[in-house]
Amino acid sequence: MSSATSDDVPNELRSTWPQRAWTAILMSLFTTARLVAASGTVATDSLAVALVAFAAYSLADFTTGVYHWFIDNYGDASTAVFGAQIVAFHDHHVHPSTITCLEPCNNLNVVAGAVAVALPVVDAPLLSAGGGSPAAAHAFACTFAACVMLSVQFHAWAHERPSRLPPGVEALQAAGVLVSRSQHAGHHRPPYNSNYCTVSGMWNWALDRYKVFEAVEKVVYLATGVPLRSWGMMKTTERWLR
Repeated sequence: MSSATSDDVPNELRSTWPQRAWTAILMSLFTTARLVAASGTVATDSLAVALVAFAAYSLADFTTGVYHWFIDNYGDASTAVFGAQIVAFHDHHVHPSTITCLEPCNNLNVVAGAVAVALPVVDAPLLSAGGGSPAAAHAFACTFAACVMLSVQFHAWAHERPSRLPPGVEALQAAGVLVSRSQHAGHHRPPYNSNYCTVSGMWNWALDRYKVFEAVEKVVYLATGVPLRSWGMMKTTERWLR
């Protein structure tokens, strides 16, 4: 993903063994879930599986948009649970290209850890329901989890130069399967309040055109008096001076 050698990468951008472990655990969970789903699915409707997988992919794009909007605009380093993510997202707006230098597990480990904990909790009821759940239910859970986790890498690729992308990624971006560099660039231009979704970006047009987030922001402001960070801030660096 990068032309830099391991010796060129600063320690803080490298993947640590705990970060690699989280990612390995999650991959094991996905593998187990897929095997369980396949164990009794001879008569499974493959069209249903494909449709729910697409629905999960679409929902993941929407979910990343909502999460990205919230982290970008509310809270600070002292915010419970999300504080570290808020700081990381703020730093990203000051130094957008740094994300392309992160080694994969360094980039993925936080979301991978959250998904590794959440996926068994969600999938367990599916396993116990009626002596075994349809493959479609497993497909939905696993596709959603995979897209949410990998959205972090899709986001990084949206900042990467085409010549440095892995084979096939640029074509997927051009086809709209993954969020593209040109689309995501709008998120880093004033007024910094659009193009939040980071799987495919399919929801960006609707959320931005119908000003969904803007409506929620006004409700939050009227109810709490907490303003949005991007209001009145036209420079990226100024946006994060708190």
